[in-house]
Amino acid sequence: MDARVALLQLWTVFVLLSAALKWTDCAKIYTNTWAVQIKAGPEEADRIARKHGFINHGNVFGDYYHFRHRAVEKRSVFGHRGMHTRLHKEPQVQWAEQQVIRKRKKRDMYEEPSDPDFPKQWYLVTHQDLNTKAAWAQGYTGRGVVVTILDDGIEKDHPDLISNYDPEASYDVNDGDADPQPRYTQRNENRHGTRCAGEVAAAANNGVCGVGVAYNAKIGGVRMLDGEVTDVVEAHSLSLNPQHIHIYSASWGPEDDGKSLDGPAKLAKEAFLQGITKGRGGLGSIFVWASGNGGREQDSCNCDGYTNSIYTLSISSTTQSGNVPWYSEPCSSTLATTFSSGNPGEKQIVTTDLRQKCTDSHTGTSASAPLAAGIIALTLEANMNLTWRDMQHLVVRTSRPGHLSAVDWKTNGVGRRGREQAILKGSGPWK
Repeated sequence: MDARVALLQLWTVFVLLSAALKWTDCAKIYTNTWAVQIKAGPEEADRIARKHGFINHGNVFGDYYHFRHRAVEKRSVFGHRGMHTRLHKEPQVQWAEQQVIRKRKKRDMYEEPSDPDFPKQWYLVTHQDLNTKAAWAQGYTGRGVVVTILDDGIEKDHPDLISNYDPEASYDVNDGDADPQPRYTQRNENRHGTRCAGEVAAAANNGVCGVGVAYNAKIGGVRMLDGEVTDVVEAHSLSLNPQHIHIYSASWGPEDDGKSLDGPAKLAKEAFLQGITKGRGGLGSIFVWASGNGGREQDSCNCDGYTNSIYTLSISSTTQSGNVPWYSEPCSSTLATTFSSGNPGEKQIVTTDLRQKCTDSHTGTSASAPLAAGIIALTLEANMNLTWRDMQHLVVRTSRPGHLSAVDWKTNGVGRRGREQAILKGSGPWK
């Protein structure tokens, strides 16, 4: 008898919970914003907003204005009757309505890219990939996000980059002009930036090479490594058009020789600070940095003031098989890893190459950072209001070590997993 009563009680709880969930799903979710019609003009709209504690976000169109109230809950199942009534009592207010969240779903159908090299992009198509296809299937492809590559230039007329190329996110700091086209040589040593750019935003379904992680993002390039690199050069590059560019991706730093202890100088430090405080309208520029390739030299990225900066999002590498590559530098500043090259026989990264070509041999942490920049671009498209610090938290909280093989994985006091070899050398967040 007791068992039957208990079962009945459990069933009652289940039914009530199901009903509550369905009710919540169907109920209106009210925001802290109002649409208000005021025919007396913008000055009167400002006055009414101030009188009742609203922020006037300006004219929507015609006589309609967008008001927001900080003291009202951002999301609630109940409308705010008091504030609503006060607005309607104003003689100049013709109409006002508290805004509710409306569910909308994109009606496009997702199909995998048809680019000839897409099947070779193992880090995008296998069961142990970067999970980008799940984001693409939800409609996130980087649209509306601007990424720039701080490097040796970008081949802006490359057939797989030209449709996404953004001149406002580009500059030649080395020569002091607006054209970031690389300097061509017999050895093609200025191919690095073009390769990184393709990883982020190579166009999809155009019959050329493969695709970028954020294949609808805008991509720019700053030519700053093909000449004398000074504090001014670095600062100029890091601070280029910060209200237009969302993400800066850099795959360079001091010598990875196990002996160099170096970092940004006065102006570059200030550029970082200005970027995170004023970039993107105060949300903060996002600086993605390759952690370094000095593993064979016993180098530590803790000694690199760029990748170790609190303002950068430091990215290391894992191989196709999920192992630590021979060039990897362990350090506490590394927030996450993405795929790159490994031992002979393991596949490397497929991307655009100099002279309008394609390559399947991009390597090192240089290849990992742009993949992370592309993932961050997908994230920003989903929520443009994320701050630079939000993005660091998201990277730490969503990175999963499921396919990464190492003998020194440990769990810290807050449940974050990281490699002990990296954490023992510093006190930063575990990856």
